[in-house]
Amino acid sequence: MITMALFNNKGGVGKTTLAYHLAHMLQRMGHRVLAVDLDPQANLTAQFLDEDELTRLWAEPEDTASSAPKPVEFDARPARVFPGTGTMATAIAPIMEGVGDVELPDPVMIEDGLWLLPGDVELSVFEDRLSAAWPNSFLGKDIAALRTTTALHRVIDNGARTVGAEIVLIDVGPNLGAINRASLLSADTVLMPLAADLFSLRGLRNLGPTLREWRSTWQGTVLPKVPERIPAPRGLMMPIGYIVMQPPARADRPAKAHDRWLDRIPEVFATSVLTSGNPGPHDRSFEIATLRHYANLIPLAHDARKPMFELRAGDGALGGTQTAVRRCYSDFRDLAVKVRERLAFIDPTLRRS
Repeated sequence: MITMALFNNKGGVGKTTLAYHLAHMLQRMGHRVLAVDLDPQANLTAQFLDEDELTRLWAEPEDTASSAPKPVEFDARPARVFPGTGTMATAIAPIMEGVGDVELPDPVMIEDGLWLLPGDVELSVFEDRLSAAWPNSFLGKDIAALRTTTALHRVIDNGARTVGAEIVLIDVGPNLGAINRASLLSADTVLMPLAADLFSLRGLRNLGPTLREWRSTWQGTVLPKVPERIPAPRGLMMPIGYIVMQPPARADRPAKAHDRWLDRIPEVFATSVLTSGNPGPHDRSFEIATLRHYANLIPLAHDARKPMFELRAGDGALGGTQTAVRRCYSDFRDLAVKVRERLAFIDPTLRRS
């Protein structure tokens, strides 16, 4: 099993959409995949589950005051969410309430070979507790602090083992806060979606040093003091590369401005994230892919509750849109193969003939 976080501390680059489609494509390539939503905005969960499932998942009460009849729809799918289905927020609830250790929910089965550990907006309340537990973990004597710091990892690790996942994809929010620190400690690898703009470059300059600091502190100060009875992450956070996410086509966006920032990404990634010399603009060995935006497919995929590359005529993908669907499939298939190749350097069991 190998874990990979999709992370960029600059939002709005399509990270969650990338995680959703990459999870589906890796599953279709024969891998057992667990997607984990650790972004308190829970956008990944909302892509996987429909509104009725989210209502049950988050125990949102029905609007009994509304006089509008609820439409009756036939759904041939087996039920995926039941009363009491756990989320990342319910998992840490006993710690927040001071009544026990983390609960370990079973992942939600999306389809055969693909599971989800759902997110929840209420996960955001864990931020302050994690911030307080971090320095208290350094001495190794505060067991409650160590259990808090490792809580998210233990939920992920148990979920992956429960379903026999080969690849775990972790979606996190665009910040360098305590929730993301605890989330990224669980990541063997980090994949960075970027836009070719000034904000992504500045994000990389902050991201690299922060990852190194977290890794060094965890592996050198905290991990040696964690008792064996508490499963703890290795804190590897190995950057495997970046993906350039193209913006929607706009007539007022000069191509030269895009190319200007694109040419600077290799240098900033190498010096700030990898600390490995000063490559030229043509050294893009860590650029895994450039993905089109597919703006016309996104609303259709959302309505159909399926990946963009599986849209059919019945979903509204008519005429020339089917050409975009086929191109989308090819792009994500190529991307998944390249990501798997990089992951296989760390976990050789992922190699396929």
